[in-house]
Amino acid sequence: MVVVMLGLTPAPCPAQESGRPDREAPGDEMIQAWLADQANRIHAPFTNDLQSLEDWRARRPGYLKEYLYMLGLAPLPERTPLHATTTGTLDGDGYVVEMIHYQSRPRLYVTGNLYRPARIAPGQRLPAVFYVCGHSYQGRSGNKTAYQSHGIWFARHGYVCLVVDTLQLGEIAGVHHGTYREERWWWHSRGYTPAGVECWNGIRGIDYLISRPDVDPDRIAVTGISGGGAATFWIAAADERVTAAVPVSGMADLPSYVNDRVVNEHCDCMFLYNTYQWPWTRIACLIAPRPLLFTNSDQDGLFPMDANDRVISRLERLYSLYGRSDFVDAMVSIGGHAYRRDLRQAAYRFINTYLEQDPREVMDSERDLITGQGDNRQYPIPMDQLRVFPSDADLPADELNSTIDRHFVPMAEVAVPEPGQFESWREALRSELRRVSFRAFPERVPAGRFRSSKSSSQLELETEPGIVIHLSELSTATFPEQPARIVLGVGGAEADPAFLDFLRSPWCPGDAVWLCEPRGLGATRWTRRNPPNYVERSHVLIGQTVDTGRVRDIIATVRALRQRYADPPDPPSVVLVGCGAEAVLAAYAALWEPDIEGLVLQHPMLTHMAPDAPQFLNVLRVCDVPDVLGMLAPRGLRITGVPSGEALAKTESVYRAAGAAARLQIELER
Repeated sequence: MVVVMLGLTPAPCPAQESGRPDREAPGDEMIQAWLADQANRIHAPFTNDLQSLEDWRARRPGYLKEYLYMLGLAPLPERTPLHATTTGTLDGDGYVVEMIHYQSRPRLYVTGNLYRPARIAPGQRLPAVFYVCGHSYQGRSGNKTAYQSHGIWFARHGYVCLVVDTLQLGEIAGVHHGTYREERWWWHSRGYTPAGVECWNGIRGIDYLISRPDVDPDRIAVTGISGGGAATFWIAAADERVTAAVPVSGMADLPSYVNDRVVNEHCDCMFLYNTYQWPWTRIACLIAPRPLLFTNSDQDGLFPMDANDRVISRLERLYSLYGRSDFVDAMVSIGGHAYRRDLRQAAYRFINTYLEQDPREVMDSERDLITGQGDNRQYPIPMDQLRVFPSDADLPADELNSTIDRHFVPMAEVAVPEPGQFESWREALRSELRRVSFRAFPERVPAGRFRSSKSSSQLELETEPGIVIHLSELSTATFPEQPARIVLGVGGAEADPAFLDFLRSPWCPGDAVWLCEPRGLGATRWTRRNPPNYVERSHVLIGQTVDTGRVRDIIATVRALRQRYADPPDPPSVVLVGCGAEAVLAAYAALWEPDIEGLVLQHPMLTHMAPDAPQFLNVLRVCDVPDVLGMLAPRGLRITGVPSGEALAKTESVYRAAGAAARLQIELER
């Protein structure tokens, strides 16, 4: 008899090997080395959290707020009515299964199976387990059905156990692979990650459990493997009602995810967006000093042992500050990414110890397992009997599960400033953007450093340590050694030829015209595979995006060229020129660099929700492109090729409020 190891890897899809670095494009080595350096820099100072218990306790409330924000849960959503509904029951041998759904937010349905003992004495309150599922594709019945043996075991041993479907693999399917595969890059700008949904569904699931008369609210555990292991961390860190947590193969760290490319093996529900640039273990540390069993397998390629050792070492040091070293432990099984007898026994025993005060060895963990392979799998309970919505006709027509990524994190609604209030309006938006979108920027981006070059018209510029971009001179006219103005185009070899022709067209006599290729464009392009989109997804794990880096490149170029052409205090003025996505990058560069005098933007994308628009972490929680364009007042701004005047009505209103209406020119698309 073969025990099937169900649902313990991401949903099947082609993926790059995590250990093999790309070397197909000229920018691969540069960006990978830079990402590794950034990950190491963020990972290293974890010891700052270990100065003293008093210091940690003082920091922890702020950390919790940051944590919830990085999950898309700040402000915390309203605890709306759950509308918990039982659609059916099933009697087993010593246990009962209830088919339940609740709404963690209006129209966001969570489907689950609740296992409880067949007999509960009147008034008796039992310990409860919230069980979070891994990535097991079970079709219409939901991935909860693959973990029924755990629910049965807990119910047989006096627990109430709620096993819930995940967003992507439940009875009402949503999406976990938005940036892994679906190229929904606006998730980054929305600050949306399905990890936030899984966390919130868990918090509301605990709300449901403690509302039951048969559950003891002071004895709640959470556990699960793989994606369920990650969700165990999300929920236990966010909700202090969790008494004990047993994540199974659910966390590595930044050196593993980024440097070793293990991010390639995971879908988006495994990650928050690291806005505040945390060492990853800090997430787990929020569970301290509550009991935590950190379990893994020694040949698990999704959660490698070197990361496992680093995580548990750091956890043990923090727990020691509390004098609770015995409340945290690690258990390592022999084998690959799967449940085995020793993992089940360890999880059951740990939860028994802290919820039932029973530390005895578990001897019956292997009952009611799913056996067989493929079409010959045998389930203790047939999967279709565990459906909450038995037929497709029963599925709720008002569900938001399939589109929750467009609703879960609200977009900002920015009002136009009142007359005389422009400066304070702009400063408030800039301050919030710096806090949650451009946190990695220095107070002012320094000038880049020119590298040796064979040609005075083809230059290399180091814009920050480890990043070198290329500049090309496009001037056709002779200009003085110290031109009055620099015209800087933004784009790469992939740029629209019409845009490059526009840059080469006559400007003012004596203008110096250059083309800047920010990182990842032209000569520094890197390999892109969809999935897993390694470079783009790694950036958010270090609290940045690709486009954040590109904005920095543009600013560093502006400052370097000004220094190149004139000695202070009389450097030349700068006009930025961009088309499409690069037009938006130019606008953000001008937002942060005061020495950019004006901009010419062709066909700019007018929302970060647009396909191929530049993306910045959380930006849509603060503002959108028309607001940013308005913040450029009173500088000269010429925008061409927009579909209608209505699209930039807000930008026009802001320029009027700033007393700079004459400095804004808008030319409609012909």
